[in-house]
Amino acid sequence: MGAFIIMKIAVVGATGLVGGEILKVLAERNFPVTELIPVASERSIGNKIAFKGQEFTVVGYEAAIAAKPDIAIFSAGGSTSLQLAPKFAEAGITVIDNSSAWRMDPTKKLVVPEINAHTLTKEDKIIANPNCSTIQMVVVLNPLHHKYKIKRVVVSTYQSVTGTGKAAVDQLMAERNGDDTVAKVYPYPIDLNVLPHIDVFLDNGYTKEEMKMTNETKKIMMDDSIAVTATTVRIPTIGGHSEAVNVEFENEFELADIYEILGAAEGIVIQDDPANKIYPMPLTAHGKDETFVGRIRRDETQPKTLNMWIVADNLRKGAATNAVQIAEYLAKNGLV
Repeated sequence: MGAFIIMKIAVVGATGLVGGEILKVLAERNFPVTELIPVASERSIGNKIAFKGQEFTVVGYEAAIAAKPDIAIFSAGGSTSLQLAPKFAEAGITVIDNSSAWRMDPTKKLVVPEINAHTLTKEDKIIANPNCSTIQMVVVLNPLHHKYKIKRVVVSTYQSVTGTGKAAVDQLMAERNGDDTVAKVYPYPIDLNVLPHIDVFLDNGYTKEEMKMTNETKKIMMDDSIAVTATTVRIPTIGGHSEAVNVEFENEFELADIYEILGAAEGIVIQDDPANKIYPMPLTAHGKDETFVGRIRRDETQPKTLNMWIVADNLRKGAATNAVQIAEYLAKNGLV
């Protein structure tokens, strides 16, 4: 991983689903944490968090700022990020934020390390982590865009309940067990159902999640000419988000070259052997950091167009791993 400086790290939202995954990823990737500062809301202050065989006490944000961590990884929701990230940044702490709060702020970088980490500088004190469904898509699209130039993307997502949080997982499992006493986070049952509704509906008829994919893709790939239209769907799975992606290029391609480009790209694993029923699934992507791509085939209805199936663990590459990879880049390049 190269020569790292050793670091004091705060995890804001440490007791949540993504916060727990961040701690797991930091440990698994041997990030050089000299001191961990778990931060959560008032009701969790004083609780203990286990990390690498040690126990750490959860503190509030004021104590965390006073401890002067090098990096604070936020996963505590948009309103918390809007309120607290500037306070950490003002204290000279670099914030990597998992919420949607700063993603489309023109003064903030929206980073997927494989694509645009090179744009980061020491002055970037609040760095936005993209939406989970956007991250896995752009990881695959970016190397193809460099070669063939993308004109238009049509994406339909099949998103895990873990993207909503622990309460959604509880709802799914309760429904599966016939227990109707658990609080509902979705407007309808999720077990044995799909909901074409992620986040709130906007005036244009799209949901916020769909527009995130449209807007974030352009920003991360630094190209406003890429047209993206999305339909985002919640399904009763745990383990990862799946996407059917149709990509129209400006230039003609050969399928053999597509395989070669994706096979050589960082963070991508090709699983594409229809004869042996090998293709990406949430079941096999679960717990992994890579983005998996398969069902790669030419769209036979129009020229220069490709179909793909993309799967990644939304709590890992879609959130925790991407944030930790940003922290690794900052540490490796002396940017904190």
